[in-house]
Amino acid sequence: MREGVTVAGHRLTGRTRPSEVGTWADAVSPDGRPSGVLRFDPRAAAPAQARERLVAAVGADVRLQGGGPIGLLPVIDLVAARDEVWLITARATPAVADLMAAGRLDPGGAATVLLETAQTLLAVHAAGSAHGALHAGTVVIGEDGSVLLAERGLLRALRGEHASAEQDVTAWAALAGALAENCGQGHASAALRRASAAAAHGLAAARDTLLAERDAFPGLGRERLAHAAHGFAAPAAPEPPAGAATGSSGGEAVTLLDLPDAADGPGDVMMRFGPGVPTETTAAQIWRAGQTSAAITATQTGEPAPRRRRRRTTAWAGTLLLAILIAAVILWLRQTPGAPLAVSDVDVKAPKKTVRCDGRADFVGVVTTNGEAGTIRYLWIRSDDRKPLEQEQRVSSGDMSVDLPLHWKVTGSGSFKGTATLRVLSPTTTGKPIQDRASFTYKC
Repeated sequence: MREGVTVAGHRLTGRTRPSEVGTWADAVSPDGRPSGVLRFDPRAAAPAQARERLVAAVGADVRLQGGGPIGLLPVIDLVAARDEVWLITARATPAVADLMAAGRLDPGGAATVLLETAQTLLAVHAAGSAHGALHAGTVVIGEDGSVLLAERGLLRALRGEHASAEQDVTAWAALAGALAENCGQGHASAALRRASAAAAHGLAAARDTLLAERDAFPGLGRERLAHAAHGFAAPAAPEPPAGAATGSSGGEAVTLLDLPDAADGPGDVMMRFGPGVPTETTAAQIWRAGQTSAAITATQTGEPAPRRRRRRTTAWAGTLLLAILIAAVILWLRQTPGAPLAVSDVDVKAPKKTVRCDGRADFVGVVTTNGEAGTIRYLWIRSDDRKPLEQEQRVSSGDMSVDLPLHWKVTGSGSFKGTATLRVLSPTTTGKPIQDRASFTYKC
């Protein structure tokens, strides 16, 4: 991980940090942008089955990000060079653990980390995936203060284990507890601990607990996080002098998420564990689904091999073909239906004040979805034995929170306590109806 070494054209700056799956290094991309390079532990990534699982995990991330940003650290490529495997991403520093260790994470930043992390996990779980190794070292801060999850599925892939949403919820609660401890004593710390406890009822409940106590977190939002992360930005490495050797990753880096080569048959996509060793894998299916990333090759010192020279002489033709393929994939993705709508949580809010003579109790049911388009079927059930009517609400794509109102008119003298239950019949993440209720008081 020496400074000046290049991996698939990304030049390492010398700044590194350890990970459970290997070592991260800050790098500079071929176009001068900050990037991150994760070198997997060679022993863990050596078995062919482990590499196959890595390809599947990274391919799943590419698929998840295909519809737009959802809070995962953007993946650029997954490459192999001889006995080493490297993941190339957008800049992967600083981690939340770095900010905590430096004393640069205030309560507002901690709450922002938890809110955005919970929302990302809800989206990942709704897509049928999980993280599997969530903690302060795998949550990183973007230059704009965005909170991004790194290393999703990688540890479990290397170990051949299954990641579950339940494990993620437990890990999120532990992260909330650690951030509460980092904030010391006071209102903010207590609110974070309440959010950690609320995770027992799901991430949506924990997120809503934080939102309900937003007054405890001055500076809530990305602005302060961006400022805190700015001091950790690694400077770009200077250009090496002409003729100087820059080093390489130890051989020509070959993408494991590869595009068809002229020597391959039409439509064939192969995962390569090393130069010249093609092996059929699910990476082909990922590419056919239009989810693979573009192939990136390493900057190589010394005299290039003959095949390398031929590729260089046909670079413009290859670039044009790649651009056409990417445009076709984007068009295909836009025409392909997204995942089905699913409701993950229901929260009913009732009037806090007593309803007076001949008044009206206004309820609102807040329904949390996965952001896809579809139709919600639901019932409002009232405790006055009025027969409930099944209703439908059309939801547009991108709407992750839907309000379903109920207006309960009460007349006459006396006292009355009314309870309204919102029951969502379908579609839900569990496949079963989910509901919540709230009550109001009437006096006249």
